[in-house]
Amino acid sequence: MIWYVLLVAAVAAERIAELVVARRNERWSMARGATVAGQGHYPAMVALHTGLLAACVAEAWLGGRPFLPALGWTMAAVLVAAQGLRWWCIATLGPRWNTRVIVVPGLPLVQGGPYRWLRHPNYVAVVAEGVALPLVHTAWITALVFTVLNAALLTVRIRCENEALAGSWAAPSAPAGDVTA
Repeated sequence: MIWYVLLVAAVAAERIAELVVARRNERWSMARGATVAGQGHYPAMVALHTGLLAACVAEAWLGGRPFLPALGWTMAAVLVAAQGLRWWCIATLGPRWNTRVIVVPGLPLVQGGPYRWLRHPNYVAVVAEGVALPLVHTAWITALVFTVLNAALLTVRIRCENEALAGSWAAPSAPAGDVTA
């Protein structure tokens, strides 16, 4: 069980690293006249993602969830792949990436990296992580509850992001890419 707590702690540390990058990118964006949208749903997103980390450990420990190697190692591989996709998105968007919906007017939409194939690849990573992290240690209730709540939140988030991007497009016919986590 201790290794699972350490895994969840590593994911938490990764999230803190994301917030550091997001803060730096927010300053870059605001210096270029960026606008911020969707601030109403942001606290719910923070609470949900923080709750995921806590619930993973709580369910695995309090529920006496076993580590099932076939499931656990498969989900660990999905988790690693999700982290790789997330950081590919961050690297592709560069200073435009953020955990908030922050858009610099007039910049063309990103069409490289994973955005070449997916409209919102970072959210694919979030969904995969939300399923995989709990299931590494068979915390299936956490995986299920997070997935349902995250689907509702992403419905709001993606609509907000698409509207914000639509108002800033330099080339309206270009496909959109995530600007946030």
